[in-house]
Amino acid sequence: MAYLLHLETSTKQCSVALAYKGELLASRVLLNETFSHSEKLHLFSSEVLEEANLKASELDAIAVSKGPGSYTGLRIGVAAAKGFCFGLDIPLIALNALEILVQSSKAQDADYFIPMMDARRMEVYTAVFDKNKQWVQETSALVLGQDSFKSLLKEKTALVLGDGAAKFKALNPERNAIFSTETHYPSAVDMISMAWEKFNRKAFESLAYFEPFYLKDFQTTPPKKNQRV
Repeated sequence: MAYLLHLETSTKQCSVALAYKGELLASRVLLNETFSHSEKLHLFSSEVLEEANLKASELDAIAVSKGPGSYTGLRIGVAAAKGFCFGLDIPLIALNALEILVQSSKAQDADYFIPMMDARRMEVYTAVFDKNKQWVQETSALVLGQDSFKSLLKEKTALVLGDGAAKFKALNPERNAIFSTETHYPSAVDMISMAWEKFNRKAFESLAYFEPFYLKDFQTTPPKKNQRV
C-alpha cells in the first residue's frame, strides 16, 4: 500500500489531502483570515480518512509543508505531522511551500515562475523556477524594490504569483512580468506528485531533528545591498 496524508499550513489557508500512489482520494481546504489551523487541521485529517474509508493505521507516510511561511501555521502543521509519524511509526516527507505554490500554475508564455508569499511590509518569501518548475534561485526573504529581479528579467519573462505578488505589482516595475489574476496559496493537493516522488526515493526527514523552515536569518531587515535578487 502507499497511502499518503498531506498537510499544508504555511499561510492563512489550511488544507489536507489524502492520496493513494500519487492519486487524490479526498481533500479539504479553508481560507480563513483568523488562521484557524489548530481547530481545522485534525478535523480535516479525520474527514478525509473517513471519506476514503481508511484508518490512520493504514497510512504509509505523512507529507508536510516545511515553509517558509507563517511561524504559527508552520509549527501547527509540523507538530501534527510529527504526531502522526511518531504515533504510527511512519516516515515524514517535507516540501518547500514555494515549490508547492508553483505546482498550481498553468503553463504560460513565460521563462520563469516567481512565487511570492506575503511576509511583512514590503517583504516577501520568494524563489525562481524555470518553465519546467525546476529551481533557478533558492528561497530567500526579499524586501521588494524597483531593482528587484531587474537583471533576471532584462530579456526574459516571468509569471509572478502568490499572495505577495500584489506588493510587487504595486511598485509598477518595468519588467517582463505577468501577474496572476488569481491569488494562489500553497495547497495540500499540489503536494501530491512531489510527495509521491520523494516517497519512492525514500527521501524522508529525521523525526528527531526536523524543524520548520522559518528563514530566521532573515527576520531583521538586511542591508540594502542584500535586498535584491
